[in-house]
Amino acid sequence: MTSEETSDTTGLDVVIVGAGVSGVYALHHLRELGYRVRVYEQGGDVGGTWYWNRYPGCRCDIESLEYSFSFDDKLQQEWRWPERYGTQPEILRYVNHVVERYALRKDIVFNCSITSATFNDDKNEWVLRTRDGQRVTSRFCIMATGNLSTPRVPDYNGLNDFKGKWYHTGQWPHDGVDFTSMRVGVIGTGSSGVQSIPIIAQQASHLDVFQRTPQFTLPARNGKMDERKEATHKANYRALREAAYDTPFGIAGYPPPTQSALDVSPEERQASYEEKWAEGGSISFLYTYKDLLVNKAANDTAADFVRDKIRHIVKDPKVAEKLIPYDHPIGTKRLILDSGYFETYNRDNVNLVDIRESPIDRFTSNGLRTTDGNHYELDAVVFATGFDAMTGALRNIELDNGSGLTIQEKWANGPRCFMGLAMAGFPNLFMITGPQSPSVKTQMILAGQQHTEWIGEFLNYMQRNGFTRFNVDEQAEDSWILHNNDVADSTLYPLANSWYVGANIPGKPRVFMPYVGGFDRYKKACDELAQNGYPGLQLISQDQTLNAAD
Repeated sequence: MTSEETSDTTGLDVVIVGAGVSGVYALHHLRELGYRVRVYEQGGDVGGTWYWNRYPGCRCDIESLEYSFSFDDKLQQEWRWPERYGTQPEILRYVNHVVERYALRKDIVFNCSITSATFNDDKNEWVLRTRDGQRVTSRFCIMATGNLSTPRVPDYNGLNDFKGKWYHTGQWPHDGVDFTSMRVGVIGTGSSGVQSIPIIAQQASHLDVFQRTPQFTLPARNGKMDERKEATHKANYRALREAAYDTPFGIAGYPPPTQSALDVSPEERQASYEEKWAEGGSISFLYTYKDLLVNKAANDTAADFVRDKIRHIVKDPKVAEKLIPYDHPIGTKRLILDSGYFETYNRDNVNLVDIRESPIDRFTSNGLRTTDGNHYELDAVVFATGFDAMTGALRNIELDNGSGLTIQEKWANGPRCFMGLAMAGFPNLFMITGPQSPSVKTQMILAGQQHTEWIGEFLNYMQRNGFTRFNVDEQAEDSWILHNNDVADSTLYPLANSWYVGANIPGKPRVFMPYVGGFDRYKKACDELAQNGYPGLQLISQDQTLNAAD
Protein backbone atom coordinates (compact mmCIF):
# COMPACT_ATOMS: atom_id res chain seq x y z
CA MET A 1 0.00 0.00 0.00
CA THR A 2 1.32 3.44 -0.90
CA SER A 3 0.49 6.71 0.81
CA GLU A 4 -1.70 7.71 -2.15
CA GLU A 5 -3.89 4.65 -1.64
CA THR A 6 -4.89 5.45 1.94
CA SER A 7 -8.14 7.17 2.75
CA ASP A 8 -9.39 6.27 6.22
CA THR A 9 -6.68 7.46 8.56
CA THR A 10 -8.79 8.07 11.64
CA GLY A 11 -9.98 5.95 14.48
CA LEU A 12 -7.17 3.42 14.59
CA ASP A 13 -6.50 1.51 17.78
CA VAL A 14 -2.76 1.40 17.20
CA VAL A 15 -0.50 3.11 14.70
CA ILE A 16 2.99 1.67 14.29
CA VAL A 17 5.85 3.74 12.90
CA GLY A 18 8.31 1.52 11.07
CA ALA A 19 7.99 -1.73 9.12
CA GLY A 20 11.23 -3.34 10.13
CA VAL A 21 11.34 -6.76 11.75
CA SER A 22 9.81 -5.48 15.01
CA GLY A 23 7.13 -3.38 13.31
CA VAL A 24 6.08 -6.32 11.14
CA TYR A 25 5.69 -8.60 14.14
CA ALA A 26 3.85 -5.91 16.13
CA LEU A 27 1.35 -5.58 13.29
CA HIS A 28 0.78 -9.33 13.16
CA HIS A 29 0.49 -9.83 16.90
CA LEU A 30 -1.75 -6.87 17.69
CA ARG A 31 -3.96 -7.60 14.72
CA GLU A 32 -4.35 -11.16 16.00
CA LEU A 33 -5.47 -9.71 19.34
CA GLY A 34 -8.27 -7.86 17.55
CA TYR A 35 -6.87 -4.34 17.39
CA ARG A 36 -7.23 -2.11 14.34
CA VAL A 37 -3.62 -1.48 13.38
CA ARG A 38 -1.79 0.32 10.61
CA VAL A 39 1.93 0.67 9.95
CA TYR A 40 3.62 3.66 8.33
CA GLU A 41 6.99 3.06 6.71
CA GLN A 42 9.26 5.64 5.09
CA GLY A 43 10.90 3.04 2.84
CA GLY A 44 9.46 1.40 -0.23
CA ASP A 45 9.02 -2.01 1.40
CA VAL A 46 9.41 -3.96 4.64
CA GLY A 47 12.64 -4.98 6.32
CA GLY A 48 13.96 -1.90 8.09
CA THR A 49 17.72 -2.21 8.42
CA TRP A 50 17.68 -5.13 5.97
CA TYR A 51 15.88 -2.99 3.41
CA TRP A 52 18.34 -0.09 3.55
CA ASN A 53 21.66 -1.80 4.21
CA ARG A 54 22.50 -3.55 0.95
CA TYR A 55 26.24 -2.94 0.93
CA PRO A 56 28.60 -5.71 -0.22
CA GLY A 57 29.00 -8.41 2.41
CA CYS A 58 26.11 -7.26 4.58
CA ARG A 59 25.12 -10.13 6.83
CA CYS A 60 23.77 -10.76 10.33
CA ASP A 61 26.14 -11.52 13.21
CA ILE A 62 23.57 -13.78 14.90
CA GLU A 63 23.23 -17.31 13.52
CA SER A 64 20.30 -17.75 11.14
CA LEU A 65 18.59 -20.43 13.20
CA GLU A 66 18.41 -17.95 16.07
CA TYR A 67 17.80 -14.72 14.15
CA SER A 68 14.24 -15.57 13.15
CA PHE A 69 10.69 -15.41 14.48
CA SER A 70 9.55 -17.98 17.03
CA PHE A 71 5.81 -17.25 17.20
CA ASP A 72 4.82 -19.93 14.66
CA ASP A 73 6.46 -23.34 14.87
CA LYS A 74 5.32 -24.26 11.37
CA LEU A 75 7.10 -21.19 10.00
CA GLN A 76 10.37 -21.91 11.78
CA GLN A 77 10.26 -25.56 10.77
CA GLU A 78 9.55 -24.87 7.09
CA TRP A 79 11.96 -22.03 6.42
CA ARG A 80 15.43 -23.11 5.22
CA TRP A 81 18.44 -20.92 5.81
CA PRO A 82 21.21 -21.60 3.27
CA GLU A 83 24.09 -20.35 5.47
CA ARG A 84 25.15 -20.26 9.10
CA TYR A 85 24.83 -16.45 9.12
CA GLY A 86 22.10 -14.92 6.98
CA THR A 87 22.97 -12.48 4.22
CA GLN A 88 21.03 -9.26 3.76
CA PRO A 89 19.21 -10.56 0.65
CA GLU A 90 18.21 -13.76 2.40
CA ILE A 91 16.99 -12.01 5.54
CA LEU A 92 14.98 -9.56 3.44
CA ARG A 93 13.49 -12.49 1.53
CA TYR A 94 12.52 -14.05 4.86
CA VAL A 95 10.82 -10.89 6.16
CA ASN A 96 8.89 -10.55 2.90
CA HIS A 97 7.83 -14.19 3.17
CA VAL A 98 6.47 -13.54 6.65
CA VAL A 99 4.59 -10.46 5.44
CA GLU A 100 2.99 -12.41 2.59
CA ARG A 101 2.33 -15.52 4.66
CA TYR A 102 0.25 -13.60 7.21
CA ALA A 103 -1.25 -11.07 4.76
CA LEU A 104 0.32 -8.10 6.52
CA ARG A 105 1.10 -5.90 3.53
CA LYS A 106 -2.46 -4.56 3.21
CA ASP A 107 -2.07 -2.79 6.55
CA ILE A 108 1.29 -1.15 5.77
CA VAL A 109 1.64 2.24 4.10
CA PHE A 110 4.96 2.54 2.27
CA ASN A 111 6.93 5.57 1.15
CA CYS A 112 5.29 7.54 3.92
CA SER A 113 7.41 9.34 6.51
CA ILE A 114 5.89 10.38 9.81
CA THR A 115 7.14 13.90 10.46
CA SER A 116 5.22 14.74 13.63
CA ALA A 117 3.15 13.12 16.36
CA THR A 118 1.17 15.15 18.89
CA PHE A 119 -1.00 13.86 21.72
CA ASN A 120 -4.50 15.38 21.83
CA ASP A 121 -5.39 15.44 25.49
CA ASP A 122 -9.09 16.26 24.94
CA LYS A 123 -9.68 13.40 22.52
CA ASN A 124 -7.20 11.06 24.16
CA GLU A 125 -5.50 10.19 20.89
CA TRP A 126 -2.30 10.65 18.97
CA VAL A 127 -2.38 12.81 15.86
CA LEU A 128 0.34 11.98 13.39
CA ARG A 129 1.19 13.84 10.21
CA THR A 130 3.03 12.55 7.20
CA ARG A 131 5.46 14.29 4.90
CA ASP A 132 2.82 14.37 2.15
CA GLY A 133 0.25 16.03 4.40
CA GLN A 134 -1.87 13.14 5.64
CA ARG A 135 -3.40 13.25 9.10
CA VAL A 136 -3.57 10.01 11.09
CA THR A 137 -5.26 9.51 14.47
CA SER A 138 -4.93 6.58 16.82
CA ARG A 139 -5.56 5.76 20.48
CA PHE A 140 -2.06 4.33 20.90
CA CYS A 141 1.20 4.87 19.08
CA ILE A 142 4.11 2.42 18.85
CA MET A 143 7.49 3.67 17.70
CA ALA A 144 9.27 0.79 15.95
CA THR A 145 11.76 3.14 14.32
CA GLY A 146 14.82 0.98 14.87
CA ASN A 147 18.10 1.44 16.70
CA LEU A 148 20.31 1.75 13.62
CA SER A 149 18.16 3.60 11.12
CA THR A 150 19.57 7.14 10.91
CA PRO A 151 22.75 7.08 8.82
CA ARG A 152 25.47 9.56 9.67
CA VAL A 153 27.32 11.18 6.80
CA PRO A 154 30.18 13.31 8.13
CA ASP A 155 30.23 16.93 7.03
CA TYR A 156 33.61 16.95 5.35
CA ASN A 157 34.97 20.11 3.76
CA GLY A 158 34.72 20.03 -0.01
CA LEU A 159 32.50 16.97 -0.30
CA ASN A 160 30.36 18.81 -2.85
CA ASP A 161 33.50 19.38 -4.93
CA PHE A 162 34.13 15.67 -5.31
CA LYS A 163 33.31 14.60 -8.90
CA GLY A 164 33.22 10.88 -8.19
CA LYS A 165 30.40 8.85 -6.68
CA TRP A 166 29.92 8.48 -2.97
CA TYR A 167 27.73 6.05 -1.01
CA HIS A 168 26.71 5.38 2.59
CA THR A 169 26.49 1.74 3.64
CA GLY A 170 23.15 2.48 5.34
CA GLN A 171 21.63 3.95 2.17
CA TRP A 172 22.99 1.61 -0.47
CA PRO A 173 21.60 1.69 -4.03
CA HIS A 174 19.12 -1.13 -4.51
CA ASP A 175 20.63 -2.08 -7.85
CA GLY A 176 24.08 -2.47 -6.31
CA VAL A 177 27.42 -0.87 -7.16
CA ASP A 178 30.21 -2.29 -9.33
CA PHE A 179 33.66 -1.06 -8.24
CA THR A 180 35.55 -2.96 -10.91
CA SER A 181 38.75 -1.14 -11.95
CA MET A 182 37.94 1.83 -9.69
CA ARG A 183 40.09 3.60 -7.12
CA VAL A 184 37.91 3.36 -4.01
CA GLY A 185 38.11 4.88 -0.55
CA VAL A 186 36.25 3.36 2.41
CA ILE A 187 35.92 5.68 5.40
CA GLY A 188 35.15 3.81 8.61
CA THR A 189 36.02 0.39 9.99
CA GLY A 190 32.97 -0.45 12.07
CA SER A 191 30.76 -3.41 11.23
CA SER A 192 29.71 -2.29 7.74
CA GLY A 193 33.29 -1.37 6.86
CA VAL A 194 34.67 -4.68 8.12
CA GLN A 195 32.06 -6.60 6.13
CA SER A 196 32.35 -4.63 2.89
CA ILE A 197 36.10 -3.99 2.67
CA PRO A 198 37.13 -7.59 1.73
CA ILE A 199 34.60 -7.65 -1.13
CA ILE A 200 35.32 -4.13 -2.41
CA ALA A 201 39.04 -5.00 -2.36
CA GLN A 202 38.38 -7.89 -4.75
CA GLN A 203 36.69 -5.52 -7.24
CA ALA A 204 38.66 -2.29 -7.00
CA SER A 205 41.91 -1.61 -8.81
CA HIS A 206 43.03 0.11 -5.60
CA LEU A 207 41.41 0.50 -2.18
CA ASP A 208 42.33 3.05 0.47
CA VAL A 209 40.86 2.26 3.88
CA PHE A 210 40.62 5.34 6.10
CA GLN A 211 40.60 4.13 9.69
CA ARG A 212 40.08 6.31 12.73
CA THR A 213 39.54 3.60 15.34
CA PRO A 214 40.89 0.03 15.12
CA GLN A 215 38.32 -2.64 15.92
CA PHE A 216 38.28 -6.01 17.58
CA THR A 217 36.78 -8.40 15.09
CA LEU A 218 36.48 -12.18 15.21
CA PRO A 219 36.16 -14.75 12.42
CA ALA A 220 32.55 -15.66 11.67
CA ARG A 221 33.47 -19.08 10.25
CA ASN A 222 30.47 -18.75 8.01
CA GLY A 223 29.56 -21.51 5.60
CA LYS A 224 26.73 -23.53 4.18
CA MET A 225 24.12 -24.57 6.70
CA ASP A 226 25.07 -27.83 8.38
CA GLU A 227 22.03 -30.00 7.63
CA ARG A 228 22.59 -32.22 10.65
CA LYS A 229 22.89 -29.20 12.94
CA GLU A 230 19.78 -27.68 11.36
CA ALA A 231 17.75 -30.87 11.88
CA THR A 232 18.86 -31.15 15.51
CA HIS A 233 18.12 -27.50 16.15
CA LYS A 234 14.65 -27.70 14.64
CA ALA A 235 13.85 -30.86 16.58
CA ASN A 236 14.57 -28.91 19.77
CA TYR A 237 13.32 -25.49 18.65
CA ARG A 238 10.65 -25.12 21.32
CA ALA A 239 13.02 -25.88 24.19
CA LEU A 240 15.78 -23.71 22.69
CA ARG A 241 13.46 -20.75 22.24
CA GLU A 242 12.25 -21.01 25.83
CA ALA A 243 15.80 -21.36 27.08
CA ALA A 244 16.81 -18.22 25.17
CA TYR A 245 14.59 -16.14 27.44
CA ASP A 246 16.76 -17.18 30.37
CA THR A 247 20.06 -16.06 28.85
CA PRO A 248 21.79 -12.65 28.93
CA PHE A 249 22.04 -12.40 25.13
CA GLY A 250 18.69 -14.00 24.25
CA ILE A 251 20.40 -16.92 22.54
CA ALA A 252 20.36 -20.50 23.80
CA GLY A 253 23.04 -23.14 23.38
CA TYR A 254 25.91 -21.42 25.17
CA PRO A 255 26.44 -22.79 28.70
CA PRO A 256 27.23 -19.92 31.07
CA PRO A 257 30.91 -19.94 32.00
CA THR A 258 31.82 -20.60 35.61
CA GLN A 259 35.54 -19.84 35.69
CA SER A 260 37.44 -16.59 35.81
CA ALA A 261 40.03 -16.03 33.13
CA LEU A 262 42.47 -15.40 35.97
CA ASP A 263 41.86 -18.73 37.71
CA VAL A 264 43.39 -20.92 35.00
CA SER A 265 46.93 -21.33 33.72
CA PRO A 266 48.13 -19.33 30.70
CA GLU A 267 48.32 -22.57 28.72
CA GLU A 268 44.73 -23.56 29.51
CA ARG A 269 43.53 -20.04 28.76
CA GLN A 270 45.32 -20.02 25.39
CA ALA A 271 43.81 -23.38 24.46
CA SER A 272 40.30 -22.16 25.36
CA TYR A 273 40.64 -19.00 23.29
CA GLU A 274 42.01 -21.00 20.36
CA GLU A 275 38.98 -23.29 20.51
CA LYS A 276 36.58 -20.33 20.49
CA TRP A 277 38.51 -18.64 17.67
CA ALA A 278 38.22 -21.78 15.57
CA GLU A 279 34.51 -22.11 16.37
CA GLY A 280 33.67 -18.56 15.30
CA GLY A 281 31.05 -16.21 16.70
CA SER A 282 31.13 -13.44 19.28
CA ILE A 283 28.94 -14.85 22.06
CA SER A 284 30.92 -18.06 22.18
CA PHE A 285 34.15 -16.08 22.57
CA LEU A 286 32.77 -13.76 25.26
CA TYR A 287 31.46 -16.83 27.08
CA THR A 288 34.95 -18.32 27.40
CA TYR A 289 35.15 -16.97 30.95
CA LYS A 290 32.60 -15.39 33.27
CA ASP A 291 34.41 -12.11 33.93
CA LEU A 292 35.52 -10.86 30.52
CA LEU A 293 33.09 -7.92 30.58
CA VAL A 294 33.46 -6.96 34.22
CA ASN A 295 37.15 -7.43 35.09
CA LYS A 296 39.78 -5.45 33.17
CA ALA A 297 42.61 -7.87 33.97
CA ALA A 298 40.53 -10.81 32.74
CA ASN A 299 39.50 -8.84 29.66
CA ASP A 300 43.14 -8.09 28.88
CA THR A 301 43.84 -11.79 28.44
CA ALA A 302 41.18 -12.05 25.70
CA ALA A 303 42.19 -8.76 24.10
CA ASP A 304 45.85 -9.76 23.99
CA PHE A 305 44.92 -13.06 22.36
CA VAL A 306 43.11 -11.26 19.52
CA ARG A 307 45.94 -8.72 19.18
CA ASP A 308 48.38 -11.58 18.69
CA LYS A 309 46.06 -13.06 16.03
CA ILE A 310 46.10 -9.77 14.12
CA ARG A 311 49.91 -9.73 14.25
CA HIS A 312 49.98 -13.28 12.94
CA ILE A 313 47.50 -12.68 10.10
CA VAL A 314 48.73 -9.30 8.79
CA LYS A 315 52.15 -9.74 7.18
CA ASP A 316 53.33 -6.13 7.42
CA PRO A 317 54.11 -5.47 11.13
CA LYS A 318 53.52 -1.72 10.74
CA VAL A 319 50.08 -2.27 9.19
CA ALA A 320 49.25 -4.89 11.82
CA GLU A 321 50.10 -2.49 14.62
CA LYS A 322 47.78 0.16 13.14
CA LEU A 323 44.95 -2.40 13.07
CA ILE A 324 45.34 -3.39 16.71
CA PRO A 325 42.91 -1.75 19.18
CA TYR A 326 44.34 -0.51 22.46
CA ASP A 327 41.79 2.13 23.41
CA HIS A 328 38.95 -0.09 24.68
CA PRO A 329 38.43 -3.50 26.28
CA ILE A 330 37.36 -6.22 23.88
CA GLY A 331 33.57 -6.62 23.73
CA THR A 332 32.80 -3.13 25.04
CA LYS A 333 32.13 -2.01 21.48
CA ARG A 334 29.94 -4.22 19.32
CA LEU A 335 32.16 -7.23 18.68
CA ILE A 336 32.31 -7.58 14.90
CA LEU A 337 32.36 -10.86 12.95
CA ASP A 338 34.33 -10.90 9.73
CA SER A 339 35.16 -13.06 6.75
CA GLY A 340 38.77 -12.41 5.81
CA TYR A 341 38.98 -8.83 7.04
CA PHE A 342 42.54 -8.77 8.35
CA GLU A 343 43.74 -10.95 5.47
CA THR A 344 42.57 -8.20 3.10
CA TYR A 345 45.47 -5.99 4.22
CA ASN A 346 47.89 -8.49 2.71
CA ARG A 347 46.63 -7.61 -0.77
CA ASP A 348 48.84 -5.46 -2.95
CA ASN A 349 45.93 -3.19 -3.92
CA VAL A 350 44.91 -2.29 -0.35
CA ASN A 351 46.35 0.61 1.63
CA LEU A 352 45.52 1.48 5.26
CA VAL A 353 45.41 5.17 6.18
CA ASP A 354 45.38 6.15 9.87
CA ILE A 355 43.13 9.22 10.03
CA ARG A 356 43.50 9.47 13.78
CA GLU A 357 47.15 10.28 13.16
CA SER A 358 46.42 12.43 10.07
CA PRO A 359 42.70 13.33 9.84
CA ILE A 360 40.89 14.01 6.59
CA ASP A 361 41.36 17.68 5.79
CA ARG A 362 39.04 18.04 2.81
CA PHE A 363 37.72 16.46 -0.34
CA THR A 364 38.95 17.58 -3.74
CA SER A 365 37.47 17.10 -7.19
CA ASN A 366 39.27 13.77 -7.61
CA GLY A 367 39.85 12.48 -4.10
CA LEU A 368 40.66 13.67 -0.62
CA ARG A 369 43.55 15.19 1.28
CA THR A 370 44.69 14.43 4.82
CA THR A 371 46.29 16.91 7.20
CA ASP A 372 49.79 15.54 6.54
CA GLY A 373 49.47 16.81 2.95
CA ASN A 374 48.92 13.43 1.29
CA HIS A 375 46.35 13.33 -1.49
CA TYR A 376 44.45 10.13 -2.34
CA GLU A 377 42.99 9.93 -5.83
CA LEU A 378 39.57 8.27 -5.74
CA ASP A 379 36.82 7.43 -8.21
CA ALA A 380 34.35 6.46 -5.50
CA VAL A 381 34.00 6.82 -1.74
CA VAL A 382 32.10 4.60 0.67
CA PHE A 383 31.06 6.11 4.00
CA ALA A 384 30.92 3.29 6.53
CA THR A 385 30.41 5.86 9.24
CA GLY A 386 27.51 4.33 11.10
CA PHE A 387 24.36 5.79 12.56
CA ASP A 388 22.93 8.20 15.08
CA ALA A 389 22.13 5.09 17.05
CA MET A 390 19.16 4.38 19.31
CA THR A 391 17.81 7.92 19.54
CA GLY A 392 18.34 9.46 16.10
CA ALA A 393 15.19 8.18 14.41
CA LEU A 394 12.88 9.29 17.22
CA ARG A 395 14.52 12.67 17.59
CA ASN A 396 13.95 13.26 13.87
CA ILE A 397 10.19 13.18 14.52
CA GLU A 398 8.48 16.22 16.02
CA LEU A 399 7.15 14.24 18.95
CA ASP A 400 5.02 16.43 21.23
CA ASN A 401 3.03 15.39 24.29
CA GLY A 402 0.42 18.08 23.63
CA SER A 403 1.36 20.05 26.73
CA GLY A 404 4.43 21.73 25.32
CA LEU A 405 6.99 18.97 25.97
CA THR A 406 8.86 17.58 22.97
CA ILE A 407 11.12 14.57 22.84
CA GLN A 408 13.97 16.86 21.84
CA GLU A 409 13.54 18.72 25.12
CA LYS A 410 13.01 15.59 27.20
CA TRP A 411 16.10 13.93 25.71
CA ALA A 412 18.28 17.05 25.63
CA ASN A 413 20.73 15.43 28.07
CA GLY A 414 20.26 11.89 26.79
CA PRO A 415 17.32 9.49 26.52
CA ARG A 416 14.95 9.13 29.44
CA CYS A 417 12.73 6.06 29.33
CA PHE A 418 10.99 3.56 31.50
CA MET A 419 12.47 0.16 30.58
CA GLY A 420 12.85 1.27 26.98
CA LEU A 421 9.08 0.83 26.61
CA ALA A 422 7.56 4.22 27.39
CA MET A 423 8.32 7.73 28.63
CA ALA A 424 6.95 9.85 31.44
CA GLY A 425 4.90 12.71 30.03
CA PHE A 426 4.00 10.93 26.77
CA PRO A 427 0.70 9.10 27.32
CA ASN A 428 -0.30 6.03 25.28
CA LEU A 429 3.07 5.94 23.52
CA PHE A 430 5.26 2.85 23.35
CA MET A 431 8.69 2.14 21.98
CA ILE A 432 9.95 -1.22 20.79
CA THR A 433 13.55 -1.89 21.84
CA GLY A 434 13.98 1.69 22.93
CA PRO A 435 16.93 3.10 24.90
CA GLN A 436 17.47 1.55 28.35
CA SER A 437 16.21 -1.83 27.17
CA PRO A 438 18.52 -4.72 26.08
CA SER A 439 17.87 -3.93 22.37
CA VAL A 440 21.25 -3.99 20.56
CA LYS A 441 22.79 -6.10 23.35
CA THR A 442 20.56 -9.07 22.68
CA GLN A 443 18.98 -11.00 19.83
CA MET A 444 16.93 -8.24 18.25
CA ILE A 445 14.07 -10.33 16.88
CA LEU A 446 13.57 -11.92 20.28
CA ALA A 447 13.74 -8.49 21.93
CA GLY A 448 11.14 -7.12 19.52
CA GLN A 449 8.83 -10.07 20.12
CA GLN A 450 9.16 -9.75 23.88
CA HIS A 451 8.34 -6.03 23.79
CA THR A 452 5.42 -6.53 21.41
CA GLU A 453 3.89 -9.33 23.46
CA TRP A 454 4.28 -7.31 26.65
CA ILE A 455 2.54 -4.35 24.98
CA GLY A 456 -0.26 -6.61 23.72
CA GLU A 457 -0.82 -8.04 27.19
CA PHE A 458 -0.82 -4.55 28.68
CA LEU A 459 -3.36 -3.24 26.14
CA ASN A 460 -5.61 -6.20 26.92
CA TYR A 461 -5.25 -5.44 30.63
CA MET A 462 -6.26 -1.83 30.04
CA GLN A 463 -9.23 -2.89 27.96
CA ARG A 464 -10.47 -5.46 30.50
CA ASN A 465 -10.29 -2.94 33.31
CA GLY A 466 -11.77 0.06 31.51
CA PHE A 467 -8.56 2.09 31.26
CA THR A 468 -8.12 4.34 28.24
CA ARG A 469 -4.87 6.10 29.05
CA PHE A 470 -1.57 5.31 30.66
CA ASN A 471 1.37 7.44 31.61
CA VAL A 472 4.69 6.65 33.22
CA ASP A 473 5.31 7.85 36.74
CA GLU A 474 8.38 10.10 36.73
CA GLN A 475 9.76 8.46 39.85
CA ALA A 476 9.53 5.03 38.22
CA GLU A 477 11.33 6.38 35.16
CA ASP A 478 14.06 7.92 37.31
CA SER A 479 14.51 4.65 39.20
CA TRP A 480 14.89 2.64 36.01
CA ILE A 481 17.41 5.11 34.55
CA LEU A 482 19.42 4.92 37.77
CA HIS A 483 19.30 1.12 37.63
CA ASN A 484 20.36 1.13 33.97
CA ASN A 485 23.32 3.36 34.75
CA ASP A 486 24.33 1.38 37.84
CA VAL A 487 24.31 -1.85 35.84
CA ALA A 488 26.41 -0.29 33.09
CA ASP A 489 28.88 1.12 35.62
CA SER A 490 29.38 -2.37 37.09
CA THR A 491 30.79 -3.48 33.73
CA LEU A 492 33.60 -2.42 31.41
CA TYR A 493 31.24 -1.04 28.76
CA PRO A 494 31.55 2.64 29.76
CA LEU A 495 35.31 2.48 29.15
CA ALA A 496 34.73 2.55 25.39
CA ASN A 497 33.91 5.58 23.28
CA SER A 498 31.26 3.66 21.36
CA TRP A 499 27.97 4.43 19.68
CA TYR A 500 26.44 2.87 22.81
CA VAL A 501 27.21 6.23 24.45
CA GLY A 502 26.73 8.35 21.32
CA ALA A 503 30.45 9.00 20.94
CA ASN A 504 30.26 8.89 17.14
CA ILE A 505 27.91 11.88 16.94
CA PRO A 506 29.46 15.31 17.67
CA GLY A 507 27.61 17.07 20.47
CA LYS A 508 25.49 14.08 21.43
CA PRO A 509 25.22 13.71 25.22
CA ARG A 510 27.42 10.92 26.52
CA VAL A 511 24.90 8.56 28.11
CA PHE A 512 25.14 4.77 28.11
CA MET A 513 21.97 3.80 26.29
CA PRO A 514 21.38 0.02 26.17
CA TYR A 515 20.53 -2.10 29.20
CA VAL A 516 23.40 -4.54 29.81
CA GLY A 517 22.03 -6.37 32.84
CA GLY A 518 21.07 -9.25 30.57
CA PHE A 519 17.93 -10.05 28.60
CA ASP A 520 16.94 -12.65 31.20
CA ARG A 521 17.09 -10.13 34.03
CA TYR A 522 15.21 -7.57 31.97
CA LYS A 523 12.42 -9.95 30.95
CA LYS A 524 11.96 -10.96 34.58
CA ALA A 525 11.50 -7.28 35.51
CA CYS A 526 8.90 -6.86 32.72
CA ASP A 527 7.04 -10.00 33.81
CA GLU A 528 6.99 -8.88 37.44
CA LEU A 529 5.64 -5.51 36.36
CA ALA A 530 2.69 -7.23 34.66
CA GLN A 531 2.12 -9.68 37.49
CA ASN A 532 1.95 -6.87 40.05
CA GLY A 533 -0.57 -4.75 38.18
CA TYR A 534 1.90 -2.44 36.42
CA PRO A 535 3.31 -0.34 39.26
CA GLY A 536 5.00 2.77 37.96
CA LEU A 537 2.35 3.21 35.26
CA GLN A 538 -0.53 5.60 35.89
CA LEU A 539 -3.75 4.11 34.52
CA ILE A 540 -6.74 6.34 33.81
CA SER A 541 -10.30 5.34 32.94
CA GLN A 542 -12.47 7.02 30.33
CA ASP A 543 -14.46 8.85 33.00
CA GLN A 544 -11.28 10.19 34.58
CA THR A 545 -10.02 11.31 31.18
CA LEU A 546 -13.23 13.20 30.48
CA ASN A 547 -13.17 14.83 33.89
CA ALA A 548 -9.57 15.86 33.39
CA ALA A 549 -10.45 17.37 30.02
CA ASP A 550 -13.29 19.32 31.59
